[in-house]
Amino acid sequence: MDQKDMPGGVVHAVPQDLGRALRQDKKALSAWESLTPLARNEWICWVESVKKAETREEHVTRLCSQLNEGKRRPCCWMGCVHRKDKALSRTQKFLLKRKMIKRI
Repeated sequence: MDQKDMPGGVVHAVPQDLGRALRQDKKALSAWESLTPLARNEWICWVESVKKAETREEHVTRLCSQLNEGKRRPCCWMGCVHRKDKALSRTQKFLLKRKMIKRI
């Protein structure tokens, strides 16, 4: 399976590093393919939402291990804020506002 055949999410395509990790772990890849596009979208956004390269590597590794453990969605994460097909939830708005206040 090459990069363009890797099923992505509702908004996000599978980034190269994640696609590479999934292709190297057949069990995780099988779990990935069984996810809904919305669930894949949340995992992709969770991986891409970090700023540091080493944190991103940790997220990719953790994504594969959690898929292998049977997890279907990233835990303790507010959800993809990039989706334009639905409004942000109250929780997402609260967390985004809190994040902006901390930056000031």
